[in-house]
Amino acid sequence: MPKPKLIATPEILWQLFKDYVKHERDNPMSKREYVGKDGIEKDTPLETPITFMGFECWLADEDYIKDLGDYQSDKGGRYSEYATIITRVENNCFVHNFKGAAVGLFNANLIARKLGIADKTETKDTTEPRVFKL
Repeated sequence: MPKPKLIATPEILWQLFKDYVKHERDNPMSKREYVGKDGIEKDTPLETPITFMGFECWLADEDYIKDLGDYQSDKGGRYSEYATIITRVENNCFVHNFKGAAVGLFNANLIARKLGIADKTETKDTTEPRVFKL
């Protein structure tokens, strides 16, 4: 008999993702800054990128599940009803990070690499080598 699924339904998985997003918004990272001529110490809250790996870490920290690998890969054909929610979570992460990078909230170079959309250029040297005779 197969072991029970740790996340019983796709709807629960989606609700957990929404809880993760709320947790990230309610617990921003902060940047310590020194403001004004007197250098008054100030912590500026910063929005945190929403990521699939971050979601998995949050699920593990909250003791729900260690990772979503079986759900992502539909291990043994047991998780096909989760495919739509997994795709929705991945797309939400992508869009959040893309928008954040587009408006300068997140480092565009880091986000582009993470999302696999880095601007790549290829340079080809077409000059002929010069041979000097002595």
